[in-house]
Amino acid sequence: MHGIPLLRDLVILVAIAVPVVVLAYRLRIPSVVGFLVSGIAIGPTALGLVREVESVQTLAEIGVVLLLFAVGLELSLSRIVKMGRLVMVGGALQLVGTMLAVTAVVLALGEDWRQGALFGALIALSSTAIILKVYADRGELDAPYGRVVIAILLFQDLCVVPLMLFLPLLGGSGADVLSIARSVGVAILVTATMLLVGRWAVPRVLARIAEMRNQEIFTLVVVAIGLGAAFVTSSFGLSLALGSFLAGLIISESEYGLQALSDVLPFRDTFSGIFFISVGMLLDVRYVATHALQVLAVALGIIVLKTLIAWVVVRFVRRSMRVGLVAGIGLAQVGEFSFVLASSAIALGIMDQPHYQLFLGAAVVTMLVAPFAVGAAPEIADKVFTLRAMPTMEFATREVRAAGPATDHVIIVGYGLNGRNLARALRRARIPYVILDSNGALVRQARLAREPIFFGDGTRAEVLDRVGLKRARVIVFAIASVGDERRAVVVARHHNPTVHIVTRTRYVSEITELQRLGANEVVPEEFETSLEIFARVLRRFDIPASRIREAADEARRDHYEVLRERGAIIAPMDEVLSRIGARLDLEVVVARAGGEAIGHTARELKLRSRTGAIAAAVLRHGEGVFQPIGDIVIEDGDEVVLVGDSRALAEATPIFRPVTRMMTAMHAIP
Repeated sequence: MHGIPLLRDLVILVAIAVPVVVLAYRLRIPSVVGFLVSGIAIGPTALGLVREVESVQTLAEIGVVLLLFAVGLELSLSRIVKMGRLVMVGGALQLVGTMLAVTAVVLALGEDWRQGALFGALIALSSTAIILKVYADRGELDAPYGRVVIAILLFQDLCVVPLMLFLPLLGGSGADVLSIARSVGVAILVTATMLLVGRWAVPRVLARIAEMRNQEIFTLVVVAIGLGAAFVTSSFGLSLALGSFLAGLIISESEYGLQALSDVLPFRDTFSGIFFISVGMLLDVRYVATHALQVLAVALGIIVLKTLIAWVVVRFVRRSMRVGLVAGIGLAQVGEFSFVLASSAIALGIMDQPHYQLFLGAAVVTMLVAPFAVGAAPEIADKVFTLRAMPTMEFATREVRAAGPATDHVIIVGYGLNGRNLARALRRARIPYVILDSNGALVRQARLAREPIFFGDGTRAEVLDRVGLKRARVIVFAIASVGDERRAVVVARHHNPTVHIVTRTRYVSEITELQRLGANEVVPEEFETSLEIFARVLRRFDIPASRIREAADEARRDHYEVLRERGAIIAPMDEVLSRIGARLDLEVVVARAGGEAIGHTARELKLRSRTGAIAAAVLRHGEGVFQPIGDIVIEDGDEVVLVGDSRALAEATPIFRPVTRMMTAMHAIP
């Protein structure tokens, strides 16, 4: 019967949390906010519905362990290396800069430097859970500011465990250099040992378990590894979270990381929800009520300070002022791991209750405000900056004129993959163009390649005017943010009613809205990806490329509507193939070293006179070789498309041995 009081509390906890989180979902607010509000409501200083607070906190500690385990699984050394400078430089500057600034403020208020360092560590972290949720809902994860914020959050997540190891060093004044060195040495030794042993043993264990093809056993083993690692580190006087984080990091580098993460997420979400509720329960509502102005002042100070520091850091890593401000607002709240550090600080006696409650109240306020502030950040940045453009911008119009007719150029907004490909095509066609991008490093790199590119925000009228919007024939928006796409289309259409606007978007559902705002053509990545997928699948069945293109063109002619009806792509394909299938036999062979064809052209091989078959096309590295077919020298790995009757194809294929794909008469396709 001992477990019944805890069960009662869990029932109350869930009963309150579910409607609050549902309401948060309806309002498009991250569930973390709902959990915090639920905890505040049922806490001992509010409604007082929960009796077994310590038991709930024990479950919350499990939530922290699983939370760090999942963070380790989500992190990847290869991902960190890929983001490189932005993660290490931007993240380090933001973290250290915030810690130093907060420490200076605390010292100015007459507190001890240890308190300053502690509060600096607590305030420096931002909420990954809230920001990723808001950006994902708004389609802004790939926006310039989205990438910057994610990089900095990634660095912060990496630093959580080192910060937890740092806290004991801020402990009692009696700690001597030897004891501190001993603690650091133990931490390094345990961490190194676990990483070395784990990277060797864990993949082998998981490989054996995976061979059993039993999902339940695999999940149990993954959870056991995470909890077991947490137990090992705690046995050496280190935190539970350190062990679980290391275990997650080890598994993430194996081929089983993705499956392990999917298995852990339900546990993480459940227990981390309890953790956030427990944080809300710890908030003393009476303290906040009696110190409301102080709590609000600290919360406002945190938001302003973190925004300014992040803005400066983002400018340092060569992003625009607008991107810097939007990213700064995105990082302005206190993070979920700050509560973990604060709980550890209380347990270590580094922080007293009044300071804890002040921090807790201010932190909760910043998290409650965050979803709304992040959503409004682009509009706030637009109002703060007139963006009169950078010094190089004043030469934009002149260079556009120099490049070609001033009334007939193309403006490319965004120099990602799409922008680069378009610029290359326009350059080859000798069509004048100008590029805008808000990534300073990218602009400098492109300028070295003699591209007509300028630093500026392509959603701003002032910037677009400088590159000749009113005289442009076409403007192409190749930007990742849905919100920026909409604003850009509105601005461009308002300032030039006749310009042809082409924009990309991620989802088919955005087409109607963007066209309503003024876009002439909208290319959804989701749609084009689906066309590419079906094209590649059909190519594997040796359907001629011309037939595939015809089906794709028909889909595009129907203004993308065909994808919204089930089977709409397959129907026209069946019709096309049945119409022309009986007339052609095709065979696709891969030329290999040692074959007669290698090093020769079709003309030299006298293919037609010898066999009666015709070489219709040559594919090299998956792409067509665009030159007269008789002049193409066949290389190892080339895919040669042969056309002819069955006898001709049978005689021609040995010349290109081995045959890898064979296709009989098209009418045989079901």
